[in-house]
Amino acid sequence: MEMERVSRCRVCGGLFFSQPLLQLHNMPNAAQFMPDASTLSQDVGTDLRVCHCSACGLIQLDTLPVAYYREVVRAAAYSPEMGDYRLAQFTGFAKRFGLIGQKVLEVGCGRGEYLTLLNQSGMEAHGLEYGAESVSHCQSIQQRVCQGFIETADHQLASAPFQAFFILNFLEHLPQPHETLRGVANNLSEGAVGLVEVPNFDMILRNRLFSEFINDHLFYFNRESLSQLLALSGFEVVECTETWHDYILSATVRKRAPADLSALVDFQAKIDREIHHYLDTLKGQRVAIWGAGHQALAVISLLGLQSRVDYVVDSAPFKQGKFTPASHLPIVPPAHLKTDPVDGVLVMAASYSDEVARIIRSQYDPKLSVAILRDSGLEIV
Repeated sequence: MEMERVSRCRVCGGLFFSQPLLQLHNMPNAAQFMPDASTLSQDVGTDLRVCHCSACGLIQLDTLPVAYYREVVRAAAYSPEMGDYRLAQFTGFAKRFGLIGQKVLEVGCGRGEYLTLLNQSGMEAHGLEYGAESVSHCQSIQQRVCQGFIETADHQLASAPFQAFFILNFLEHLPQPHETLRGVANNLSEGAVGLVEVPNFDMILRNRLFSEFINDHLFYFNRESLSQLLALSGFEVVECTETWHDYILSATVRKRAPADLSALVDFQAKIDREIHHYLDTLKGQRVAIWGAGHQALAVISLLGLQSRVDYVVDSAPFKQGKFTPASHLPIVPPAHLKTDPVDGVLVMAASYSDEVARIIRSQYDPKLSVAILRDSGLEIV
């Protein structure tokens, strides 16, 4: 019986290349919850197809996720070496980002193996886990764990917001990792940081680990594809490195903040003051603007110059005889300065402004007041 498969990239919706990169036959159905004697007769192998998105480049299986993909089963908890590594890693992370005493979240915390280490590193660790038995175990040892799974971007956790989060070798299991990541971001404070780790596909290729593919892992990330996913999901990637014998790709991220455009607002106010002050010096006299490019058109409208300017000069014939959008000033050819003279010209011709100023000085009334709008502000020339 042919298994159900997806035909497009789970993240970007792009088409897979026409042929799979690999086809692996009679593979284990799952890496966890192995059959026992009573279920052995029902266990059959499966065929895996490793596909490559032709749009975003993300490598993934085209199979459906395993039934337990929301749960974390962590065999690494039995490794003392891994425990020592994680404690040192978490302690360094907490100190680096000032997280001592701060509330942090592990998404997919399993039986709380890493929550204990997160607490030991000085953070106030909270866990989210789907498996009911694992949640009960965590709560029985007084760990702060709630049952659930972040499936959508608008998911809200009762104990949010958090100052940091951890997703450790879990993201590759999820059929919609971008939605889960966006949901995580929705539960973080501004400026929050995170640690996202996945198996390192670059190492898999270097070491030719054909045996590394498994039904549980839907995605196979390299540094580029992991960084791209994180960026599309609301995070800035601080760094992305190989760790733990190069087996793990570890990305440190920060929740993306809105861009700060206050400098543009401040500069607009400065230009507004300078231009209106210049026009005040010509009060009662006639003024033209030279330049009908998009920046000049915006300045005219934003600063309300139409009531203080008589017309706009532009050398482009296709603009002449028209009117400025929104402000409705007539656009005229340069010769108009002779037939309908003005007392001052405000030049807004971007990189051509100095050339225009020379033309005005050489071909028109030398007594004309001329000012150039530069990147630094208004200059009287």
